[in-house]
Amino acid sequence: MAGVRGFWVRAALVLSLLVPVWFAVAALGTKFGLIDWRVGLGVMTFQIGPLLMMGALGFAVIGLVLALIVAPRRGRRIALLAALIPAAGLAFGAYTLQTIRDIPPLHDISTDLVDPPGFSQDVLDARARTPGANPLELQTGVIPSSPNFPAYANRKVIEVHAEAYGDLKPQISDVAPTDIFQIVADAASAQGWKVTRADGAAGVIEATYTSFWFGFVDDIVIRIRPLSDGTGSVVDVRSVSRVGLSDLGANTKRIRAFQADLAERLNNAATG
Repeated sequence: MAGVRGFWVRAALVLSLLVPVWFAVAALGTKFGLIDWRVGLGVMTFQIGPLLMMGALGFAVIGLVLALIVAPRRGRRIALLAALIPAAGLAFGAYTLQTIRDIPPLHDISTDLVDPPGFSQDVLDARARTPGANPLELQTGVIPSSPNFPAYANRKVIEVHAEAYGDLKPQISDVAPTDIFQIVADAASAQGWKVTRADGAAGVIEATYTSFWFGFVDDIVIRIRPLSDGTGSVVDVRSVSRVGLSDLGANTKRIRAFQADLAERLNNAATG
């Protein structure tokens, strides 16, 4: 019986250590184009992943029981470690799921809902090449039914956006568009985005942000226009995830961080 105990405890640890490997393969395989994101995120992470963690936890608990009752009582620490790894993973998964449910299922965020900044054809083409990419339907889109978001099913995207982020507004400056452009461009670069287009004449800056895990790409566009009275500028920002129903609030946080940095830069420029 002691031999069975020893084998079971060691096997439980190996199985538990393979759990994070599974998630790393799903994430990095997706990032480097070896796995379709719908398989890496949807199937491997959200469908199979929890089952693996529950199986590893159950296997480890049995190993812990054996370590406690089979003489000589050995392997308790190893069995406990084997149990803690999937238990921590399940706790993190539960926290993430609750976070998803607490945030409106939006992936297209803009400071202007009436006339949101548009993207260039290059960006549209890149999104079209992405399997299962989100359409750019900020003003016309409807949130599909999902077991994770029953309260938002079939509601208009623009309606939910206005309710959740009604305080998100364009930035107004008394600096002319030609003078503010470089300040805006510097603020965009400082966010760690990859700037792909900076057209001063058009007053447009485009950029992308790529997540470390899974390599998900978000497209960002900044539009600078003169105020109607010609005394200054209005700066709008739009950030859109290429895939996924919900962005977990990432696009909104990105826009807020950019606006805060830009406001500080404009203030510094004004005060010298």
